[in-house]
Amino acid sequence: MLIRSGLRGLLSSAVAAGLLFLPASGLAAIEAGYKVPPAPIAQIIEAQPTPAVLLAGDGRTLAILNREGLPSIAAVSEPILRLGGYRINPRTNGPVEARTTWITGLAFKDIVSGKTTRVALPAKARFIGPQWSPDGKTLAIAMEAPTGLELWVVDVAAGTARKLTGPVLNAAFGAPYAWLSDSRTLIARTVPAGRGPAPVESTTPDGPTIQESIGRTAPSRTYQDLLSSPRDEVLFDHYFTSQIAKVDADSGAVTPIAAPAVWSSVSASPDGRFLLTAKLKRPFSYVVPARAFPTEIAVLDMTGKVVKAIVDRPLADDVPPPFDAVVKGPREVEWRADAPATLLWAEALDGGDPRNKVANHDRLLLLDAPFTAQPRTLVDLKERYDEIAWGRADTAIVTTRWWLDRHETRIAVNPSSPGPGRVLISRSSQDRYGDPGRPMTTDNAAGEPVMQFTADGKAVLMTGPGATAKGEYPFVSRLELADGKTKELWRSEPGVYELPLAFTDKAATKLVTRREGQATVPNYYLRTLGAKTPKALTAFADPAPQFAGVTKRLITYKRADGLPLSGTLYLPAGYDQKRDGPLPLLMWAYPAEFTDAAMAGQVVDGAANRFSRPGGISHLLLVTQGYAVLDNPAFPIVGASGKANDTYVEQLTADAQAAVDAVVNLGVASRDRIAVGGHSYGAFMTANLLAHTDLFRTGIARSGAYNRTLTPFGFQAEERTYWEATDIYTKMSPFTYATQIKEPILLMHGGADDNSGTFPVQTERFYAALKGAGATVRYVVLPNEAHGYRARESSLHTLWEMTIWLDTYLKAKPAPADK
Repeated sequence: MLIRSGLRGLLSSAVAAGLLFLPASGLAAIEAGYKVPPAPIAQIIEAQPTPAVLLAGDGRTLAILNREGLPSIAAVSEPILRLGGYRINPRTNGPVEARTTWITGLAFKDIVSGKTTRVALPAKARFIGPQWSPDGKTLAIAMEAPTGLELWVVDVAAGTARKLTGPVLNAAFGAPYAWLSDSRTLIARTVPAGRGPAPVESTTPDGPTIQESIGRTAPSRTYQDLLSSPRDEVLFDHYFTSQIAKVDADSGAVTPIAAPAVWSSVSASPDGRFLLTAKLKRPFSYVVPARAFPTEIAVLDMTGKVVKAIVDRPLADDVPPPFDAVVKGPREVEWRADAPATLLWAEALDGGDPRNKVANHDRLLLLDAPFTAQPRTLVDLKERYDEIAWGRADTAIVTTRWWLDRHETRIAVNPSSPGPGRVLISRSSQDRYGDPGRPMTTDNAAGEPVMQFTADGKAVLMTGPGATAKGEYPFVSRLELADGKTKELWRSEPGVYELPLAFTDKAATKLVTRREGQATVPNYYLRTLGAKTPKALTAFADPAPQFAGVTKRLITYKRADGLPLSGTLYLPAGYDQKRDGPLPLLMWAYPAEFTDAAMAGQVVDGAANRFSRPGGISHLLLVTQGYAVLDNPAFPIVGASGKANDTYVEQLTADAQAAVDAVVNLGVASRDRIAVGGHSYGAFMTANLLAHTDLFRTGIARSGAYNRTLTPFGFQAEERTYWEATDIYTKMSPFTYATQIKEPILLMHGGADDNSGTFPVQTERFYAALKGAGATVRYVVLPNEAHGYRARESSLHTLWEMTIWLDTYLKAKPAPADK
């Protein structure tokens, strides 16, 4: 534990000297309402976002999507419903503004010719959910209407958009449509005909709300937005019930399939003959989200007839707390991408509890149409099934993971001749230097993604981030299917971050990439492997030239125990260390748990070849106000077998001490003018550092959780329950040590936080504790904001709060302490 006196004495002296420029009654005396931060922060936040792009599966066309800027607080404050872990806008039966980036403009770029075709859209049009047809000739979109979402299609060749349906799409569960392999038909989930208005809420309750559990072990982690009353159940049924339908992309004809139900997912077989469906049913639950409700998974034909029932799963509220725990019975059911109509699913061999000692924990099974035979085992797995990459009749690659030790295995399997498989890769999932990447994919004739093989068929093309001590340099390599060895075929050049997206040809010679550098705006290119200069496909401008003069560089240092650490140091434009001396510095961090010190100590230079332009509520914008920022300094918490948190406070303190020593030794900061801040788990870190160290003059904690007894069945990377690790939960909770926090702290929280574990009451009660203990604390609630703040007014106000707070409690040099 560090000596806790120096900075507090300096702070007291600064207050006595009148160097903290607060009104007598504090910041609260400033006129209420949303505030605007000083220039150029507001100009950067309000700048037009850089367009997004979406490459067609055939690699011939790039859709360029103009994104809307930040929504207004009025838009974010539209009525929303919070039901079963979901949030929906009842007006559109779709996503809420706080979770949606609307698209307002569209153009197509021909990859070969370079021709750009701009699409004429209705005035003030906004859409979401662009999806390419398998043949790459049409783009489907969900267009906003006053009373819902309409299905539209856009013709690439003509550059025209037309409406297929009225405002009938039901996007409560997410994307409400998908193309069939014929590129002429879509499967959609729609609002049932004649649904009528939502049930009117009675002001008189029908009776008490009752939950009961009689001797049944059913631990549940902390979730947001759950059902909480019989009325919620009625509303859930009303808004989440949908009608499956076929929509003809030429005529717009809509053909219903099966009866309306709470269809949580619908996917067509690659040959377009069957639908894999998941249907939720009662009894609903008030303690787990909808994904754990009783579920029937079944295959339907295109008339809606059930041809195969896969599982009728009861309420899954009894899944054990460990992160590797899963439901019993079939799960993660999907279509095999490289076959006409074959199902794959996983089943736990350990009863869903990873603590059970068994030779294999999971089994993968296959079942071909017409689904009348017994399913056959594809492979038994020693770890938990994670995902599968389909390739061809004799090749697929299965990825398994084990959370407790962060181990990952890649296994080559032969779907035509099931067996034990062949291990290609066995590694720590936290090993950034050794990351082999992921298989590159190409869309087959059915529009399904399958692995791209080398010309000789003996290897799979891979791409990965290419982390090194000198930065990330993405690569393309070949993974030999015989022995798992890799050979690099291409890597981003020094000083450039060039991310491979997809090959546009079967020979794998032409590659679409996203290319940037420290001073080079990210844009998209067509690269021919072996050629030096790629062909530009886009010419996006710098969205925030006001940030161009800011400098950044990686700094490296070591923890007291020798563990290598690093962070990215941002300095204001025009800063000269010899002339200007130490700056007030904000350290913004987020702790991460590791099982292996060697993985925790991997240093990757994120400054050398990356373009940085902050937006939204980014702390980096404070650099424009004369602050130095140490961004993402490493705060590893290391420990094996799920016990890293046993020394959480000690390791957090050591991480912070090393970072403070590093910036002071560089001469860019002084020990008496360093602040710490973070969002979510970073806010939790901030409060702990103020409680247990005297390293920082002030802190900013946004949307955090401070009392771990309110998340008793695990949090972050902690698998143990409160009753299994009571002392750990207590010691990690800064709420326990509220009386030890003497430095000023700014607390902020979204009033409608949707993140598991960070309920607004966490900050509310922490503020009450600090206030009761006599701390200097400001508590700001942003109305209607979720875990990440989205509204324009909220974003501007957040940066105003952070700026004025640091100007008040950090920027001024403290007077010398009395001797």
